[in-house]
Amino acid sequence: MLDLSSMSEHMPAFIDGFIITAEVSIISILGSFLIGLVFALMRVSDNHIFRTISYWYVDLFRNIPFIVLIFFAYYGLPEVGVYIDAFWTGCLTLSVAVGAYAAETIRAGILNVDKGIIEAAKSFGFSKLKIYRKIILPIALTTSVRPLGSVFINLILTTSILSAITLGELTGASKIIASTTFRPFEVYVFLVFFYGILTFALSGVIAIWHRHLNKYNEAN
Repeated sequence: MLDLSSMSEHMPAFIDGFIITAEVSIISILGSFLIGLVFALMRVSDNHIFRTISYWYVDLFRNIPFIVLIFFAYYGLPEVGVYIDAFWTGCLTLSVAVGAYAAETIRAGILNVDKGIIEAAKSFGFSKLKIYRKIILPIALTTSVRPLGSVFINLILTTSILSAITLGELTGASKIIASTTFRPFEVYVFLVFFYGILTFALSGVIAIWHRHLNKYNEAN
């Protein structure tokens, strides 16, 4: 019979796992967004070398299973003298892997900007940098922010794989609790609940960001 009260003594372990998952998620979302923005701009640049580098980066990391990347980073790199703890291995690997998806999403937003608006800005003597900063990026991010939200929600869900490298995030903590209490149903009810908090919170942030960008574009 369902007995959620039996989990009360294990709540500190759930909270610790939740905090680790939240920290990894926030750092990785910021990292992947910045990486994605840089590579999206490289992909649409006039420089052939930048475009080629961006193309191969996106193509490579969108076609390698994340668990292979995380095992390579955590178990493979120490063989060549590179040692990173589980927490930062998770953050860095997620940032680089998800950055490839963010880059494509932002690039699509940039390509969807009305060319007439860009030509009008050029006719007013705007520099290329100013056009990107004041026109292209605000419009591109407005159209791509919701798809980016889906990318980042998947990032949060992917953090569950980090238990494979001994990181005590939500899924890792839940496995330990389930193995000691022999009540997996109750454990995974709480697991679903805590992941729901993270994903709903991110959805709210994305909605606020979207409204802010719309107001910015209207004001300009």
